[in-house]
Amino acid sequence: MLNKEDLLAQIPHCLSKTDFPTLGDKYEGKVRDNYSKDGKRAIIVSDRLSAFDRIITLIPFKGQVLNQIAQFWFEKTQDIVGNHVIEFPDPNVVMAKECTALPVEMVVRGYITGVTTTSAWHHYSNGVRNFCGNELPDGMVKNQAFVEPIITPSTKAEKGEHDESVSRQEILDRGVITAEQFDYMADVSMRLYKRGVEIAAKQGIILVDTKYEFGLDGDGNIVLIDEIHTPDSSRFWYADEYEARLAAGEEQKKIDKEYLREWLAGEGFKGEGDVPEIPDEIKAETARRYIE
Repeated sequence: MLNKEDLLAQIPHCLSKTDFPTLGDKYEGKVRDNYSKDGKRAIIVSDRLSAFDRIITLIPFKGQVLNQIAQFWFEKTQDIVGNHVIEFPDPNVVMAKECTALPVEMVVRGYITGVTTTSAWHHYSNGVRNFCGNELPDGMVKNQAFVEPIITPSTKAEKGEHDESVSRQEILDRGVITAEQFDYMADVSMRLYKRGVEIAAKQGIILVDTKYEFGLDGDGNIVLIDEIHTPDSSRFWYADEYEARLAAGEEQKKIDKEYLREWLAGEGFKGEGDVPEIPDEIKAETARRYIE
């Protein structure tokens, strides 16, 4: 494990962007630089960190951590659903099949939590009891487990726009995917989440919630794309402290980017206006959590 001094020293050397015209046509996402050519996509995972649908800062080693964790999970779940992976030629790179992304993210939540305006807890604490088509009981407390995990779909926003939490019916009313596609993605997502919960638990980790993205490959099959069970797409808590902290009404001990999201929220930033200056100490601690 790298120490704090090592992490602080690496802050000037983060991978902020790439420029490789020979790899193909470039599309720059919040975190990944994508190059498409000849039915393949080279995806380079940068050290950019996004939160509240904004690019916030650079975090040392973040891209490598994301890519290698995603590789682990793609391999552990390929019996549940196919994915876009061809190979991982570099710690920051995945070569993938070119897919047409489906414009719906499948968000699976095992616990009621969060600080963003799209979070289950934000809606619940403001009186909402039907969240994306899921009926929620009265009397829940923050960070409590649902009786069964729920799926809260989200629209995949255009660049610069905010994702929107919606119900299955709203998705179908908009006609962006078919009922058959939605139900297949929902079934697969729940199975992926339960596999993730099971494997993470062996390491003393709670997989709190996560999101999955899907696309159509060249044969029209729905496959898993983007990433899976990384600290960018998921929340993780320490299992050994969960019950005591819940009973005491304390926040959970986290190993994900929620640490930085909460710091930003504490500074009054939730996606609107200028991004606050992030101290190097906060960047280094965020990096440590990603690596851990």
